[in-house]
Amino acid sequence: MYQLKTVTHFAAAHQLRGFKGKCESLHGHNWKVEVYLEGNTLNDIGLLMDFGEVKQATYQLLDGVDHTNLNDLDQFKVINPSSENIAHYLFDQLSARLNNDVIKVVKICVWESENSCACYLEG
Repeated sequence: MYQLKTVTHFAAAHQLRGFKGKCESLHGHNWKVEVYLEGNTLNDIGLLMDFGEVKQATYQLLDGVDHTNLNDLDQFKVINPSSENIAHYLFDQLSARLNNDVIKVVKICVWESENSCACYLEG
């Protein structure tokens, strides 16, 4: 089994509805996103997938959340834009873009600070 990881970033604001504490107020993060893909076979030049292709698909997706108030986006009008829910959203969206018969997205980790992250895993 081969696994690759790419790391990208975006900046956005959010507030956690119903949270009792500071995070209920509007605040922002410079988010780090880790994308993990796995597959059993390499292509004819020895790659699982070109890192550039993974990053391009990720950047296209992140373009819709970068420098926004996440609470204003349709996907977070009902559910809180928590790190957990952002990771799940990105997992679903990137899986639809990148998964094929050989490769699949298996985990997304979203870091809201250098010490705190949430991951969504296949399962």
